Amino acid sequence: MQLRIFTEPQQGASYDDLLAVAQATERLGFDAFFRSDHYLKMGSVSGLPGPTDAWTTLAGLARETSRIRLGTLVTSATFRNPGVLAIQVAQVDQMSGGRVELGLGAGWYAREHEAYGIPFPEKRFGLLEEQFDVITGLWNTPEGSTFSYAGQHYTVFESPGLPKPVQRPVPLIVGGNGPRRTPALAAKHAAEYNSSFPAKSDIAERFAVVRKACEDAGRDPDSLVYSVALVACVGSDEAEFARRAAAIGREPAEVRANGLAGTPQEVVDGINAVRELGGGRIYLQILDLSDLDHLELIAAEVAPHV
Repeated sequence: MQLRIFTEPQQGASYDDLLAVAQATERLGFDAFFRSDHYLKMGSVSGLPGPTDAWTTLAGLARETSRIRLGTLVTSATFRNPGVLAIQVAQVDQMSGGRVELGLGAGWYAREHEAYGIPFPEKRFGLLEEQFDVITGLWNTPEGSTFSYAGQHYTVFESPGLPKPVQRPVPLIVGGNGPRRTPALAAKHAAEYNSSFPAKSDIAERFAVVRKACEDAGRDPDSLVYSVALVACVGSDEAEFARRAAAIGREPAEVRANGLAGTPQEVVDGINAVRELGGGRIYLQILDLSDLDHLELIAAEVAPHV
């Protein structure tokens, strides 16, 4: 089971905070450092010093790390033109030596769009579908050839499709809970399907729907990685667990029920339960980015047993 560290910087983190977590992620043997792509805090936290841009952050981390995978869970299709995003991701892939993954979604947080003057159309899934088409079309166009595309939302005319990423292809991640269009999109484009913060009782069904979509598309369902993102809150004993739960504003019973939480053995059991359902990768949502001892504990007492 691959364990990845997943951060929510819009809740309050500077680039230096993220750098410290990413370097700890690498040093402690985790597979990857991922971050959300949001421009506004959620809930009652201060959000200070303010948002950091996802791809600017990952460009910096590409030069400050050497092993871990780097990516977004997930970039909103409303934030960037797909041609611009294709250039950004390809460049960060080059800067990292081929360690980037792109999670791309339709976007959902209307208030952040209002706050920063970003258009937020009512219907966005068509944007997402066309972004996947444009980005993969640009990257897959042979050097010396051009790419054109005429969609409902985007038109590309005779693009050279440059620069190219190091990876061919860059792994694409599709996430979401829709019963039809999201699984079909994952089957068409994705290297990974992610279910973010599902009820644990729903994980098996979500994986099954995507596997069926792969079969319907003539794709081997086992060619896709199946993953979940769940909040992590681990303590070496009950007192330490309760302290960490309080630090992120969660009740111990609630976070135990909905996340990977409690003692190390409880979290090992929870991760292994996801593996039994077909999951091959877990994103551990780390909400207190100042608590690097938390990562140390997970690396020492959880990771070796999953």
